[in-house]
Amino acid sequence: EVELVESGGGSVQAGGSLRLSCTASGYTFSSFCVGWFRQAPGKAREEVATIDSAGDTGYADSVKGRFTISKDDAKSTLYLQMNALKPDDTGMYYCAADVGFARCTGRWVNRYWGRGTPVAVSS
Repeated sequence: EVELVESGGGSVQAGGSLRLSCTASGYTFSSFCVGWFRQAPGKAREEVATIDSAGDTGYADSVKGRFTISKDDAKSTLYLQMNALKPDDTGMYYCAADVGFARCTGRWVNRYWGRGTPVAVSS
């Protein structure tokens, strides 16, 4: 059974940093696309960053230059380093895996979700 467990969320002031982690189990973590999504109160869930099996990354325009996605295949763990945080970054952050798909296409055909970790950025 695929399981994704996020951690590292919290409350910070604007300009601060947080590092999110997502530990995966139940499938071959290194072989498939993984990424981070977020959902602000009253808004739709949006894709934040992705990384594929080869380590190629993609970012939403709103986080480019501030967030960095990375992974440790040996630990089956995905990370999101978030710097220069803004109040607009507030929301629930979810880890996702597209099991069966090595490249990140944006279609998320066979997507699995974690339960999320909250991030609150105050001004």
